[in-house]
Amino acid sequence: MIRRLIQLFLGLALYGLSIGFVIRSGLGGNPWDVFHQGVSDHSGVSIGTVIILTGAAVLLLWVPLRQRPGIGTISNVFMIGIFADFGLWLLPQASSISWAWVMLITGILLNGIAGGAYIGAGLGPGPRDGLMTGLVKRTGGSVRLIRTSIELLVLAIGWMLGGTAGVGTVIYALAIGPIVHRTLPFFTIPDNKPLVLVSCQTQDCGQPLIPQE
Repeated sequence: MIRRLIQLFLGLALYGLSIGFVIRSGLGGNPWDVFHQGVSDHSGVSIGTVIILTGAAVLLLWVPLRQRPGIGTISNVFMIGIFADFGLWLLPQASSISWAWVMLITGILLNGIAGGAYIGAGLGPGPRDGLMTGLVKRTGGSVRLIRTSIELLVLAIGWMLGGTAGVGTVIYALAIGPIVHRTLPFFTIPDNKPLVLVSCQTQDCGQPLIPQE
C-alpha cells in the first residue's frame, strides 16, 4: 500500500507540473485544460484553482451516477491543481517557437509518464474519468462516443472563453494514449482482480484500470 500511495502522489504531482509545460508552450492544451484556462481568464482565479473546483464539481455528478471515489480520486482533485499552479509559477512563457515545441513535447511526455504512474497505482480514477464511465454504465453508450462528446463540449466552451486550442491540442490527443500504453505496464501494481484499460486519450489519461467483476 505504501508503494501505491508514493506512486500515486508522485504521479499526480508530475501530472500537474506537466500541465504547466503544455500551457506555457502556448501551442494548445488538452480539451479540459483549454476549458480550465478559459475559465481562469474570465474569473481571475488561477488555473490550478479552476482545476480543483472543476474536479470537485464533476465529482458531485458521481452521486446520481452511483460512482464511488477512491483515495486516488480525492487526491486527483487537489494535487493536480496545486502542482499545475506550481508549474505555471516556475516556468516562463515560451520565448520562441522552438522553445514552445520543446515545452510542448516535454509536457506531453511527462504527462504520459505521470498518467501511467498514478493510474498504475490502482487507487481510483480521476473525477472526469469517473464521470465518463458512470455515463457509459447508465446510458449503455460506447466509451469512445461519450468520452469524445464530453471532451468536444469542454473544448468548445473553453475555446469560446479564450482558452488556447491549437496544434498542441491535436498532438496531445494523438500522442497521450500510446505513451501511457507504453508506460502503464511498468507502473501497474498487481491486484487480486485483473484490470482492464478501457480508454486513455486526454485529460486524466482516460478511465484508468477498472477491476473486472
